[in-house]
Amino acid sequence: MDTCSVGADIRAYAGTAESLGAGRIRRRARWAITVDVSNIIVNWNGRDYLLDCLASLEDPRGFTQETIVVDNASTDGSYEAVEQRFPHVRLIRNAENVGFAKANNQAIRQAAGRYLVLVNSDVVVLEGCLNKLIAFMDNNPGVGLAGPKILNPDRTLQARCRHFPTIWNNLCQVFGLNRLFPNAPLFSEPYMRYWAHDDVRSVDVITGCFWIVRHEAVKQVGLLDEGFFFYGEDIDWCKRFHDGGWDVVFHPHAQAIHFGGASSANAPLRFYLELQKADMQYWRKHHGRMGQFSYATIILLRHMLRILHDGVIYILQPSKRRERAFKLRRSVICIRWLLGLRVAQSSLLEAKQA
Repeated sequence: MDTCSVGADIRAYAGTAESLGAGRIRRRARWAITVDVSNIIVNWNGRDYLLDCLASLEDPRGFTQETIVVDNASTDGSYEAVEQRFPHVRLIRNAENVGFAKANNQAIRQAAGRYLVLVNSDVVVLEGCLNKLIAFMDNNPGVGLAGPKILNPDRTLQARCRHFPTIWNNLCQVFGLNRLFPNAPLFSEPYMRYWAHDDVRSVDVITGCFWIVRHEAVKQVGLLDEGFFFYGEDIDWCKRFHDGGWDVVFHPHAQAIHFGGASSANAPLRFYLELQKADMQYWRKHHGRMGQFSYATIILLRHMLRILHDGVIYILQPSKRRERAFKLRRSVICIRWLLGLRVAQSSLLEAKQA
């Protein structure tokens, strides 16, 4: 472990640990802590990515670990491949795809680590990443959840820190203000692309492709919300950590590569619609029906503008017709779903006012 860089990271971090009253802790279960880290991976038909991810977690130095893989009814031989190549990995095999949040919770309930590392199957953890994250968490007891710098396969930055979604930052994205003023935080979309991601910083949200979570904090905050099938659970969980008095921190000197799409590539339209549904669910949970209705209106506007944009490109650039046809179909599917949602919400609002 590079103790100099870790020390610098700790000194750079401006957060302060908060004392959490024992009376505020909701104990859902009693965990027997026997290792430093429990690595948790949820997989759905991502066999080759999963095997690479597991290989990157081998040979820990300076800490003890266990690894739990939850397989959501894969049909590509993922379960059998892990069983053969990584016999020490604990496997949980689901008879159906129960979703990301529920599958992670299955493993969390069995985990024995002081820290939980929730990592996507299409992530490769780079050398020294876990050491730096563990050292940082050990020295900052007020941090409940942290995440490393996420890189694309070509080692460019993959922005994974977010502001909490608001009406304003979504409007900035719809009207392209984030592209007109890329370095202005005021006009940023939810993702913090204006920031170089080169310093340790408290953030609202770290998206869920790679987290290290303090197990003790989970006793207070609770497990992932299983009402979110796929997507949305990361924003919700980070908000609950903040609400519980825990800090959420980005750590740029611990790094991992995220390939993206290991599961969603198997059914892109389905997963895109699931993303829209998850966003709506988050707004309803944390901002009520009126907040959800307002957000749905903005997303409807976004997809209508996308249809106009993609339709023009489809007509004028024949070489891009296949790509644009897919995007047009995606937007149409989302608009049909959103219009159905708005009709249902309008009926509910009228009933409440009557």
